[in-house]
Order: sequence, then C-alpha cells, then structure tokens
Amino acid sequence: MISAREAQALREAIALRQALAEGRTLTPAQADGLRTAAAAAVRTAAAGTGTRKPAARKPARKPATRKPATRKARGKAARPAPQDRPRSRWSTRLGVVAMSTLLLPAVASMVLPGGQDGGQGGNPLDVTSLALTAQSSLLEQAGRYRQLEQEVTQRRAELQQAHEAEQAALAQVTADQQVVGSTAADLYRAGAVERYPLLGLSVHAPSATSDVLYRSALADLSDRELEGAVVRAERTGTALAAAAERVARAEEAIEVATDRAEAVLAKVRAKVDDLSPEVSARLAGLSAIPAAGEQQDRNQKAMQRWQDYLTTLAAAGIEAPPAAGLADLADLPPGMSPALDAAGRPIPGVAWAVAGNRPVTVLPAETVAAVSTALSQLGKPFVPGTSGPDSYDCGGFTSASWLLAGYAVPTSPQTQWAAGAPVAVTDLQVGDLVFAPGGEDVGIYLGDGDVVGASAGTFQVGVRSVAAGSSATRVTLPAPAQANAALPPGGDRGACGAALPAPGPVTPAWGGWSNGQIPGEALCALGVGRHALRCDAAAAYGRMSAEYATAFGTPLCITDSYRSLAGQVSAFARKPALAAVPGTSNHGWALAVDLCGGIHIAHSAQWTWMTANAGRFGFVQPEWARPGGEKPEPWHWEFGYIS
Repeated sequence: MISAREAQALREAIALRQALAEGRTLTPAQADGLRTAAAAAVRTAAAGTGTRKPAARKPARKPATRKPATRKARGKAARPAPQDRPRSRWSTRLGVVAMSTLLLPAVASMVLPGGQDGGQGGNPLDVTSLALTAQSSLLEQAGRYRQLEQEVTQRRAELQQAHEAEQAALAQVTADQQVVGSTAADLYRAGAVERYPLLGLSVHAPSATSDVLYRSALADLSDRELEGAVVRAERTGTALAAAAERVARAEEAIEVATDRAEAVLAKVRAKVDDLSPEVSARLAGLSAIPAAGEQQDRNQKAMQRWQDYLTTLAAAGIEAPPAAGLADLADLPPGMSPALDAAGRPIPGVAWAVAGNRPVTVLPAETVAAVSTALSQLGKPFVPGTSGPDSYDCGGFTSASWLLAGYAVPTSPQTQWAAGAPVAVTDLQVGDLVFAPGGEDVGIYLGDGDVVGASAGTFQVGVRSVAAGSSATRVTLPAPAQANAALPPGGDRGACGAALPAPGPVTPAWGGWSNGQIPGEALCALGVGRHALRCDAAAAYGRMSAEYATAFGTPLCITDSYRSLAGQVSAFARKPALAAVPGTSNHGWALAVDLCGGIHIAHSAQWTWMTANAGRFGFVQPEWARPGGEKPEPWHWEFGYIS
C-alpha cells in the first residue's frame, strides 16, 4: 500500500500532465517540483533494482558552427536530496511506474529540455514531445497574432470613420465661420441707421415709421441669426476638437495593437530560434495526412530530403541562426561563410558551413521553422479563403507557414508578391515563395525543383514541380521600398492552380483517390451525424443550410453524403435495385448528398427553394434525378455536375 506522501505525489504528477495537455504553462514552482520529482524517480528506480545510476556525462563543447552564445542556455535538472527512509518493493515499483509513465516521457521532456537530452542520441519520444510542445506553442502564438491582426483592422476602420467625422466637422466649422465672418463684415461696413434702423424715426416724417419699424424687425432677426451662427460655430468647433481627439485615440489604439502584434511575432521568432535541427525534423512529420498514389510518394520523398538535411546539420553540430544573424555577410556566426551563387556572388539571407568534409547551406532558423511547419500540413484539404490549421487555400497556406516562423505574410498570392523581396528563379533557396505564372498560385520552395502548397487542382496540400515562368520572393529579406508590379496573366490555370473549365464531360475524381476510398482526414464534417464532403463542398453546404434555415426555420435535413466503398457494398446488398454498383456511386466522390425534410418530395416548397437557390452555392440536381428524368430522385443533389 502506498503512503499518503506517495499518493499525493502521484496526484500532482497527473495534475501536471493534465495541465500540459490543456496547453497551460507551468509555474516556476511547478517546474522546480517537476525537476525534483523526475530526478527522484530515476534515483528511486536505481535503488529499487539494486543498481546505481551512472554519473551524468558532461556534455561535449559545441563545435564552432553552433549558434552564437546569445542563445538561451538550456536548464539542468536539479539533483534531489537522498531519501531517508526505506521503501517496499511494491511502493518502489509504483513510484517508478507513476513517475516514469506520467512525468518523465510525457511532461519533463516537454518543459525541461535541459533535463533530458532532446538532441542527437536522445530518446526519440523526448524529441517528439519537444516537437509537439513547440507546435502547440507556435499555434497558440499564431492564433494570438491573428486576433491582434483583426483588432488592428478594426482600429483602422475606426480611424477611417474618425477621419471622416473630423473632415465633416472641419467643413461645418469652415461654413459657419464664413457665415459669421460675412455677416460681421456687412455690419462693419453698414452705417449707423442701417445697423440701428430706429435712429431713422422722425416726427417730421410720420409716414416712414412703419418702414423703420419693419427694418428694425429685420435687423433684430439678422442679429438673432448672427447669434445663432456664432453658437453653431462654437458647437462645431467643439465637435471638431472632439473629432480630432477621437482620431488621436484611434491612432494610439492602432499603435498599441500593432506593438502587441509585433511583440507576438518577436516571441515566435525567439521560439523558433531555440529549436534544434532534431526537433525541427520531427516537427515536419507530426501532422501530415497520407495522400494517394504517386502524390504520397512525392510527398514522402520531399519530407525525407528535408529531414535528411536537418539530420546532417545536427550531426555536424550546426544550428540555424536567426535571419538577423545572416543579414551582415561581414559578421556571420562563427564557422560560417557567405554562400555564393554560380557567378561567385554572395546569396543574401543564407550562409555556408562545413558538415564533415563538404559545404552545406545553412538557412535561417525562421526558414527552417516555416518549411517544417509547411511539410507537417501535407495532405490537409484545400478550401478557398482559409488559412489553417485544418484547411488552407494557397495564399493562406504560405501565410500560415511563415506566421509560425514569426513573419506576417499577407494571405493572398497577389499581395504576397507585391510586398515580397523578389529573387531570380535561378537563385531560388529553400523557403522562398514561388508564384506560378500570373501570380494566382503560390507555394514554398523545397529545393530540387519542388514546391509545397495548397492546390485547388488536387484539393489538398502537396508537393509539385516549379512551373515554367514562375517568379519568387524571399521572406527573410527586407521588403522593397515600392510594391512589385503585378505579374502578367498566366492564362492556363485559375486561382490556386484550379483547372479551367473544359468542354465536354469531366471526371469527378480528385486527390488521386478511387471512388469510395477517400480517407476521412481529407474530408470535412457537415456537423450532422457522420456526414462529410470534400471541404469546399462542405463549406458551401453549410452556407446553403444556413440560408435554408432562414427560410424554413430548420437547417437542411440530410440522409446521405460521402459513401465509402464498404458503405456502397452494404447499400447494394440491401437495395440492389436502387443502389449503384459498388465503386461507381456518385456519393463515393464526397460531392453528392441526399436530402430530406420535404426536399425529397418533388414540387414541394422545400424542393422548389432548392431548385431556385442551390445553384448559388454550387449544388445542382442532375437531369436524371429531376422529375420526369430517367431515374427521378428529387432528394439527390451534387456539388457541380458529376453525373
């Protein structure tokens, strides 16, 4: 039976692990306790088995090609005090299991990188834990930046409104001042009788009295109007001052939000600067989703090539310096020299070092993080207008990848090109943004003629070749003083590499998968049961359902969506006269739905609404399914014509 002290330690261990699983940061006291507990577990394990833990070996001095000494030193675990009382074998085993299972691999490796070596020769689980922790931290900071970015956008809109109010108040002040000024000038030039008509009364001209009184009344009215104009001018002056103060507050709010956003980016850059090549290599393979056929093979080759590169750096003791450390070619980190192109000219933003007996290109730490993050998203679905973390379009993908490296890149290919530092395609380096002809598509260069990007042609994140006639920019270099001129039209592809409409029948196949064999990770849920579609179709379905609910009070009723091959076999066995032959169902492409709730009845109000509105969301009813068609199925709708 364990003691109360041991039970309390076990509870604390579980609580610490839960805190990390929820993304909470440990307090200094918790971290110190974790170091002590972790070391105690190791000593207890040695005591329980009658063996002594070998003395910790002092780490070897890093080669000169390591990052400069400005990098924060990794902490070392504190050595615990010896245990005074003996423990039973069962108690010892329980303590070892609890501490080893709950703390050492799952917690200590996450928050105490100095306590366990996550570098070369370390436990692979420790490196994975560090990579997971880094990914979680970077995603959290990226989310924070996106919030601040939205706040800046909102503040800019408020500033624009404040400027408009200020201009309106200024115009009104100017108009009121003109009225007051012109009236005062008229009074100045007027004679005494004109200013005070009652002076014109005379006992010798009683017949003129009515005219004098009339002019006096007009003068009184003019005086009151002048007084009103003066009051209005004072009020508009006050309004102008208030508008100017509002402008100042809006400008200050923008400055504050911008400073906070920049601080987040700086924090991200500091984080990626502290990632070892081993952790970056593991980060690249954390979340990738398998693709189909040749695409998967190509993705894997690119991933392996990148991880081999990082392994080479790690084996040579080379850690990528920050981009700022590579900006001055005359002051590069120790052991590094300027990288040269084929003509012997320095390549800005990268350096050379020696790994073994051959030179190796050293990329900035931010570039390493951006590329590793990009590769970790392989296979994620393409959805227009999204920037992660579950789906992307081409610009959103490159923007999100570089945001997790500490750089704020716009979310559209056109603005990315306009604001980027251009480089010749012949001088491409890993991490550069590569724009297809016309600038409608963008990806991240991986070397060997490959780019990774979110493609509308394959509806997923994947590796492809650099297109002929492409252009490129380098994110880590200073932006140009003036925006780059727009790229000339490409002509043969649409946005994000979408295939242009072709005459005649088209195949509904996408992503390289066969009918009914699309993995669930490549689809998006509809929020009803287990129904799912290709992500762009799912997004359109959601918008259509919301508008349908506005008209009928309830969302769309659905009975069928994506149907796997196994589902097709089951449906055909149950309804051979109605179901399609397995492997040929329109539902097997994740682009078709069967609806209910009145839509399944031809000419009902719900069906009529669909015929009038579904096309706005990309859904159509094929001719064979319409009333009077070859096989009337009023409930069957497809995202685009697939049958």
